[in-house]
Order: sequence, then structure tokens, then C-alpha cells
Amino acid sequence: MPSRPQAVPRQALQERVAAAILDAAASVLLTRGEQASMTDVAAAAGVARATVYRYFPNRQSLLDELARLAVRSAAERLAAARIDEIPVPDGITRAVRALVEVGDLFVVLARERLRPEGEEFQRDVGGPLRALVERGQAAGDLRRDVPSAWLTDSLIGIVANILSSEDQRGVDDTVAAITGVYIDGARHAGAAA
Repeated sequence: MPSRPQAVPRQALQERVAAAILDAAASVLLTRGEQASMTDVAAAAGVARATVYRYFPNRQSLLDELARLAVRSAAERLAAARIDEIPVPDGITRAVRALVEVGDLFVVLARERLRPEGEEFQRDVGGPLRALVERGQAAGDLRRDVPSAWLTDSLIGIVANILSSEDQRGVDDTVAAITGVYIDGARHAGAAA
């Protein structure tokens, strides 16, 4: 008869399988978009389709978990970047790096318009980014004639679009390019370059 300690290895195995399915789903959704099927996800994860359904009973539950994971990862990275404690241009660079490092999950979140518990996304991701933008507007670093919500959404959109581009670069080059495009496009006309 099996002893109790086997529950821990089984739980660890289940967590690894779930993580493999989620990683595969993010990759498949990134490349195939809405055309991606649960069968595609299973093949990419190296598991049977029934295994995917055991962990995620339907496509929506898989998308919901991807969204929760992306928001949690972005929120943790933004908090660690301390974007509220440094000058706005540096904060934007750190924010971009945090979002870029979320990777495929962030692109899927933005592209599929996934919003897990809207309050969680707004509080933990959109809120800090918007506060950074508003601080930049108040300081005259960013345009005041454009609503902060638009500037925030455009930052998220630029990151998602660049990350989903076929022309991929290293993290540092990607962060520098996104930051440059965003700041130069969002800069207040009278702000120093």
C-alpha cells in the first residue's frame, strides 16, 4: 500500500504537467492565434489531448489560466522594477523590460484581449503603468494632450506587437527599441530630448 509521502511527488508532477501545457498553449496561441486547437496544445506539450482536458476542461479555462499567469508574472515583475521610485524615462524602460520578460504569455494576454478578473489586471498591471504615465504627464515628460489611458494602452500595445513580430532581437535591443519608440512618440512637444 502506498505511503503518504508519494502525494508530494505526484503534486509536483501535476504542477510540471500543467506548466508544460500552459507554456505550450502560450506558444501555440502566439503562432496560430484563434486557429489553435486543444489538440495543437497537447501536441506542443507532448501530452495526450485527454491530459490537456483533465487539467483544463475547455479552451476558455485554459485561456483564463494563461491570463491569470500572465497578469501575475507582469505584476510581480513591475513591482520588482520599482517604477514608481525612479525618473519617468527610467521607469518606462524598466516597465518595458518587465513586460518583455513575461514573453509569450504577455503577447497572448494582449492579443487575445484576455482580462482575468479585470480588477486584478487594472490594479496590478494597468494601474502601475498608468500611474507612471500620469507622473510623466505631470512632470512634462509625456504629452498632456493625450489621455493617460491611451498612452498606457499604447505602451502595452507596442510591447505586444513588437514581441509578436517575426523580426526578433535580443532582450536589450527589444527593450531599447520599444522604449525609444514609445517615449519619442509620447514625449510632450516642449520636453527636452
